[in-house]
Amino acid sequence: MKQTPDLGEQALRVLLVDETCERATLLTHALQLAGYQIIAHISSSADLLRVVHELSPDIIILDTESPDRDTLEHLCAVSRDQPRPVVMFSDDDNSEKVRQAIQAGVCAYVVDGLKHERLRHIVDVAIAQFNKFQTMYVELQRAESALADRKDIDRAKGILIRQRKWSEEEAYQALRKMAMEKGLKIGEVARQIISVAELLG
Repeated sequence: MKQTPDLGEQALRVLLVDETCERATLLTHALQLAGYQIIAHISSSADLLRVVHELSPDIIILDTESPDRDTLEHLCAVSRDQPRPVVMFSDDDNSEKVRQAIQAGVCAYVVDGLKHERLRHIVDVAIAQFNKFQTMYVELQRAESALADRKDIDRAKGILIRQRKWSEEEAYQALRKMAMEKGLKIGEVARQIISVAELLG
C-alpha cells in the first residue's frame, strides 16, 4: 500500500532537488524563512525514489531550468510508489512541458520565478492539490475493488448454482457463511471458489 505523509501543523520537512548550488542556497534560505525544514538537498533526481523512501519528506521541491525526461520519469516513480506533494520551479513555460510535469505528479508548476512572499501560498496550493488527488485515487481504488468483488461474487455464485443446484440466494448465503467462518471478505471467498473450480477444470 502506498505510504503518504501526514501533513499536519508541524514544520513541513522539505526535500530540495536543484542542480545549481547557488540557486539551491537562495531557495533554502527562502524556505527556512517561510518556516519549512530542509531535510536534504540533492543535485540530481537520479536517486529520488530511494531518497524519498529513506527520508520520507512531507514535500518535494524541484528547481530546474527545464524538466528533462529523466527527471519526469523519476517523478513518475515517486508518484507511483512514494507519493508526495511536488512543487517545481522552472524557467520553461512550454505548455507541453507543463503538461508532462503535471502528469508526472507535479502539484504546482511555477514559471514566473521565486517570490518569497508567495512561497507559502504555492506550497499550500500544492498540498491541497495533492490531498485532493489522493482522496480521488483512494475512492477510485475502492470503487474498482468493489466492482471486481461484485464480478467475482457473481461468478462464484454461478459456480455454486451449477455444482450444487442451489438458487442464487442460497449460493449467496453460502458465500456469506463461508466468509464469516473463515474471517474473510466475501470477495476473497469468491475468488477461492473460482480458483478451485479452475484447477478442477
